[in-house]
Amino acid sequence: MLVFKFGGASVKSADAVRNIVNIISDYNEQLVIVVSAMGKMTNAFEKLAQSFFSNNDDIDNIIKKIENFHYTISNELFENKNVLIFDEIELIFSNIRKYIKKEPSLNYNFEYDQIVSFAEIVSTKIIGAYINSIGKKTKWIDIRKSLKTNSIYREAKVDWNLSEKLIKNTFDFSDTNIYLTQGFIAANINNISTTLGREGSDYSAAILSYILSAEKLIIWKDVDGVFNADPQNFENPVLFNLITYHEAIELAFFGAKIIHPKTIKPLQNKETPLYIKSFKNPKKKGTKIYSFSKLKKGISPNVPIYIVKNKQILISISAKDFSFVDEKNLIKIFAFLSKFRIKINLMQNSAINFSICVDNDNSKIPLFIDKANKEFKVRYNDNLQLITIRHYNKKAIKKMIENKQIFIQQKSRSTVRFVVRN
Repeated sequence: MLVFKFGGASVKSADAVRNIVNIISDYNEQLVIVVSAMGKMTNAFEKLAQSFFSNNDDIDNIIKKIENFHYTISNELFENKNVLIFDEIELIFSNIRKYIKKEPSLNYNFEYDQIVSFAEIVSTKIIGAYINSIGKKTKWIDIRKSLKTNSIYREAKVDWNLSEKLIKNTFDFSDTNIYLTQGFIAANINNISTTLGREGSDYSAAILSYILSAEKLIIWKDVDGVFNADPQNFENPVLFNLITYHEAIELAFFGAKIIHPKTIKPLQNKETPLYIKSFKNPKKKGTKIYSFSKLKKGISPNVPIYIVKNKQILISISAKDFSFVDEKNLIKIFAFLSKFRIKINLMQNSAINFSICVDNDNSKIPLFIDKANKEFKVRYNDNLQLITIRHYNKKAIKKMIENKQIFIQQKSRSTVRFVVRN
């Protein structure tokens, strides 16, 4: 049994959906297919959630644009406009409109999960209907009935014991060889929608791979595999043939966009191979991520890896009386970070300063700074970049930091990192 994951770029149009059918037709194995929202629809539904929460007058126009996008794709896929899928789409958007007529709660993260979850539901409904329409029997599954989490909205934690029981009962292949379900979304024990974190569809696929003991997981992307740098921003990037689990975890932690950071651990637990392949060139081998024992540096070929995170803010915190930033102060600072659910990308401390580099999220950072300012002296620099180089050399460092203002530099045996301004 194989698990496939298709992201938004692979289902952004009618032709893209048809291409999925071409890909799965080359496989005779039992398949579990995990699909994301279509194209940029997660962003669109996020805008809808924000408008709902802030009582924006433009909310009807936002829904109409989202609805038209899905109907446009469906009209291209289905010549017969009387097929059931059009009734299902109409029902989904009717439910969305009913939801936004009520008053929002005071919890934005809760409202976010309830609204954004619709993106994956409507996407998989359309794709499942199309696959069935061309004669490949596929069973659509609402993953929220099987994948159970706690109630930390937007970053829910999986209830592994309950989820394992429910998923094995649901995905038993008793009446189909192909299951189609959603990534990113789940539900708590009260069947209230939750999400696993932005770009969490990879993690969903890894969870299913682990619980169902898949032979392999293939994540289909718009690139040929994992490169040593972002192909959109670097010339002549090098494609990796092989990467170890350990290296993949490091790359995800440092901000490489190729996989969700939580994806690797469930796969590593059962040594399930992960392949990153191109839905544009499905015949190419792609990159294999596995527990290779002979890779000295965790990658093949052995070249430096460049990871660049933009829109960073460097926040420096010190005691108001210039005393040491000791353990008691750090406990308070980390409590504030936890309160606003801010993830640290890099941190560094001196006797009187504790500095962190984080994503400059406008919904979190101003609140954190305001809170921290009440007990500490807080300074910050924004519009920065965080550059990470794995398996660096002098040439690689010079290439990345030449003519840039450096705020922080950290170096270990295998990794060097810089917070810089262009």
